[in-house]
Amino acid sequence: MMINWMPLLQLSDSQFPSGAFSHSFGFETYIQQDVITDAESFKKALAAFLDRQLAFNDGLAFWLAYQEVKNGGVDLILELDHLLYASTPARETREGNQRVGKRLAKLCLDLYPSHPLEQYRKWLMEKEGYGHPALVFAVVYGSMEVSGSAALETFLFTSLSSMVQNAVRGIPIGQTDGQKILVALQPHIQKTVRRIKEASIEDLGAGSPGLEIAQMMHERLHVRLFMS
Repeated sequence: MMINWMPLLQLSDSQFPSGAFSHSFGFETYIQQDVITDAESFKKALAAFLDRQLAFNDGLAFWLAYQEVKNGGVDLILELDHLLYASTPARETREGNQRVGKRLAKLCLDLYPSHPLEQYRKWLMEKEGYGHPALVFAVVYGSMEVSGSAALETFLFTSLSSMVQNAVRGIPIGQTDGQKILVALQPHIQKTVRRIKEASIEDLGAGSPGLEIAQMMHERLHVRLFMS
């Protein structure tokens, strides 16, 4: 399959205004607790995040939604939207995903309109759905001539890249250290792609209790750089 890489590059660019830069999704709690103190401890935490929470929540939901669109369907997207919302125990994280998801749906509909994305945004506008960035990206990529592996790998990399940029500000670590972390995690991303493809909807929602607790604790921090 010939891939038009330009939409992938645009949507995964750090300058793309998704709103993800406002959210640490619980990592700021770890920073203030001195669990994450430098580039090495952040790399270990990010690898665990990829292996557990990202793989079987956002990543698996992305893959299932992408396949639904490729197969000409759309109904599963609303079910996945509800499952992602219900399986996220931390209020700030749920609301953060909603904000980013709704913002992305509106923006991407202007840039790369499609029937599945129109339907998903209609559900959000009518409050039948909640909104989640993983589903927006899945619908957008699924409506393009993009292979499943390329789409999923791009989504996972983009998710980690956003976290790295937030770590540069929040820990802080250097930009070079951040880029080295992304290089080191590339084989882990490829391995995670294979694991996600072998999973089913029954695996959706497997979490990381430690990170979920950190996400719930975040709203009670005295000083916060991020919204979640």
